[in-house]
Amino acid sequence: MRTAVIGGGAAGFFLAVNLKEMMPEMEVTIFERSSHVLAKVEVSGGGRCNCTNTFENVVDLSAVYPRGHRLMKRLFKVFDYRDTYQWFGQHGVPLVTQDDHCVFPAAQDSHAVIDCFLSLSRRYHIQICTHEKIRSLESLCDFDFVAVTTGGSPKGEGLQWLADMGHEVVAPVPSLFTFSIDDSYQHALQGLVVNDTVVHIPGTKHRASGPLLITHWGMSGPAILKLSSYAARFLADANYATPIGVNWIGQNETDVQAMLYEMMVRHPEKQLTTCNPFGLQQRLWAYLIEKALVDRLHIRWNELNKKDVNRLTNVLTNDTYQTAGRAPFKDEFVTCGGIALSSIHLSTLESRHVPNLYFAGEVLDIDGITGGFNFQAAWTTAYTVAQSIVGKALGFNR
Repeated sequence: MRTAVIGGGAAGFFLAVNLKEMMPEMEVTIFERSSHVLAKVEVSGGGRCNCTNTFENVVDLSAVYPRGHRLMKRLFKVFDYRDTYQWFGQHGVPLVTQDDHCVFPAAQDSHAVIDCFLSLSRRYHIQICTHEKIRSLESLCDFDFVAVTTGGSPKGEGLQWLADMGHEVVAPVPSLFTFSIDDSYQHALQGLVVNDTVVHIPGTKHRASGPLLITHWGMSGPAILKLSSYAARFLADANYATPIGVNWIGQNETDVQAMLYEMMVRHPEKQLTTCNPFGLQQRLWAYLIEKALVDRLHIRWNELNKKDVNRLTNVLTNDTYQTAGRAPFKDEFVTCGGIALSSIHLSTLESRHVPNLYFAGEVLDIDGITGGFNFQAAWTTAYTVAQSIVGKALGFNR
């Protein structure tokens, strides 16, 4: 029997390797449209490959999988993050856990994962065909099973051939991107990382928390990336031009006002710029004071009035910026959308429209926030498909 895997990315190789380990007699061929396999794995996680997450602080999967969390909960019974840790360790790639619960190869190098997949592919005689753009099943009529692992398709064109076979396609839009903000004063703060921020889109329920990085084009960092994931479709509909609110210290207005009034009593003669009660970096603290109290940067604490306190509180807890699009370069590694889950059998990930056709990875309408969750979705769905193909080949799944 023969299986064709369309897509030479993380999900494709993981599927192919596990399929061979489950059923050594199965012939497996990977078709990749470019000249370079596993390209996304190579650059992911800053070149270190964030393989998964501990999920230690995840109470509800919807918090880390804005799309597809119910399916992921079901499939975790087949292969979850603990299985990922064990799988890579057994295949010569020990993993280590960071304080933020992200899991990386101990080598801190994505090539540890790439070399593992390529080595196993050679050992199991998995054929790899590059420069192969598959847009029809007619060219794969010699294969008994076909698995599509082509990843995201930002423009949607790459999914049209699947739509033509009856599959519902959820229009893909970018996810996990940074915001461009036209504010030269803020750009001067580039390089600052502010921990414990809360960011949100006013008038919506979209919000995220975590570190925020100020860049020369706007805002980045985990908080921004998570917000872009949660609000992916809203932002696309708004053409990426929308207000964004920032709570720089992650505290509520009442507590912040109380702290400001306390500072007025405890340090009346000191200047605000030299006495920072919130632990913000000096440059950012001065920037926020200037923004709140315009041209009164060197004011003393005892010179503040009630309106000043209110303005400063508002800037600290509900600062507002206007986004001017996504980052000025192609940095999106994830798209939301893809093959609708209504078009597949949820237990096997087999197409409801074409027998023996399966889907795994980002081509499905499943995507996660930053932190290793998207790779975990790739491993989980790919393993499920491998197991499903073997089951059907042996007559268990009919």
